[in-house]
This record gives sequence, structure tokens and C-alpha cells, in this order.
Amino acid sequence: MRSRYSAYAVRDAAYLLRTWHPDTRPPGIGFEGAPRWTGLDILETTGGSAFHTEGTVTFRARFTDRGRPGSMHERSRFTRHEGAWVYVDGDVTP
Repeated sequence: MRSRYSAYAVRDAAYLLRTWHPDTRPPGIGFEGAPRWTGLDILETTGGSAFHTEGTVTFRARFTDRGRPGSMHERSRFTRHEGAWVYVDGDVTP
């Protein structure tokens, strides 16, 4: 999760697509008009160890958008695909 957050912060679309499950991966990622990410708090994790094939990460990511601060709260689902952890999808809450 932290590496994907960092990839969003530095706008590394190739990394984001590479770490996204092929069944849910978008064709591309556009950063035009995207907020500037300013911080990440991991709130909860489940699974995700070397012994698991699935896991979740609940986080809050802070950002600024047109000079205004904000935050995004999500519970992300990850799974192992070809030996690597990949993002499947997430539920965003206000």
C-alpha cells in the first residue's frame, strides 16, 4: 500500500498499473487535475503475510486540491498474482 501511495504521489503510472490486478486494472491512469498527495495513515490491515493470499489495508490519504486540504479513506483489497501482491479494488468512504 505504501509503495502505491508513493507512486501516486510521484505520478508513476507504470508502477501503479504493474501492481494492479489484471482483472480490475484500468487501461491507463491520467494525472491531469489530480490532487497533490501529502500524507498516508495506515489504519488497519488484515492478512497480507507470507502465509496469506489475500489481504486488506484500510488507510486515510491526505491531499491538497487547488490549495484546499482534503482526505480520502479507503479499504483496499489485495491478492497475490503470479507471486506478487497486487491491488484488486477498494471501498472509498467519506
